[in-house]
Amino acid sequence: MARDWLKGAHSFYDVVVIGSGLAGMTSANLLARLGHSVLLAEHHYNLGGMATWFKRRGGHILDISLHGFPCGMIKTLRKYWTREMADSVIQLKGIHFDNPQFSVNTTFDKVDFSRILMDHFGIMKDVIDDFFKTARSMNFYDDLVMTTGELFEKFFPGRKDVWRFLMEPITYANGSTLDDPALTYGIVFSNFMDRGVFTFQGGTDQLIKKMKKELLKNGVDIRNHCLVEKIHVQDKTVNGVRINGKDIACNAVLSNSNLLTTVHKLVGDDKFDPRFVEEVNKVRLNNSSCQVYMGIRKGEKIDYAGDLLFSSDADEYNTEKILSKNVTSRTFSFY
Repeated sequence: MARDWLKGAHSFYDVVVIGSGLAGMTSANLLARLGHSVLLAEHHYNLGGMATWFKRRGGHILDISLHGFPCGMIKTLRKYWTREMADSVIQLKGIHFDNPQFSVNTTFDKVDFSRILMDHFGIMKDVIDDFFKTARSMNFYDDLVMTTGELFEKFFPGRKDVWRFLMEPITYANGSTLDDPALTYGIVFSNFMDRGVFTFQGGTDQLIKKMKKELLKNGVDIRNHCLVEKIHVQDKTVNGVRINGKDIACNAVLSNSNLLTTVHKLVGDDKFDPRFVEEVNKVRLNNSSCQVYMGIRKGEKIDYAGDLLFSSDADEYNTEKILSKNVTSRTFSFY
């Protein structure tokens, strides 16, 4: 007989949170702390979404994600989780670019990027400052039609080596292209450029285990192996979900499934204004990651190569080459 992963679950919750990625877990934790009854439904056997890990023989624990994130993670952990978690976030200072156009080391923050742009690439300080100011001022409410490529051409005309330095890490991270809106680049880039790239000391598994402990302490009902199949809506109001074939009532749903799945599959286009659905259909989901994991046998060692290595054989920056299955570019995370 198949195991009932919803055994003991209530028939009603104030809120059902779909997906236990970092956003889902943080939302569930905050809602529970505010006194709401919360069901956190996760289809996978592990919590964490993309921020997860797996184990292999020989004692290797391999992180799937969280190789690097912005400094803002410290504030987020302190505000929505615990100071202990926030204090475990450390900066990665050994980041190396190696490609046919340049080879540089950086701490990946605004000060060091500015230094490299001036000393290595010969860019004037006022141009650099203006570029950072423009990128940092962008937000999703701007009516900005400029593409990332046009942004680079404006500040660094014809300097494809500079474009590569500024763009390649972002493409590795989320599949962005030069044809995407400049504001999507500006927001991500300025987040990292504030104070550098950070990671969680001890590994993703330790972070997620600490989060799970905190969720349970605050009364969140955590359910793994539970697939949300439908969000029930009546008279424009959410009134429940179907999980593993079982209907559970609720007053609200917070979905951390991707936007297209949430709208088209879980809720259904007929429950939304056609104009909203039309806008949703314009959304492109980026996923550029194909990861290979290598564990070093106990007693073996490799020469120090930094924390992150952006390596490429391509002559110049090319989004299609980075995203192509015929690999020319690779990112290495060492931990």
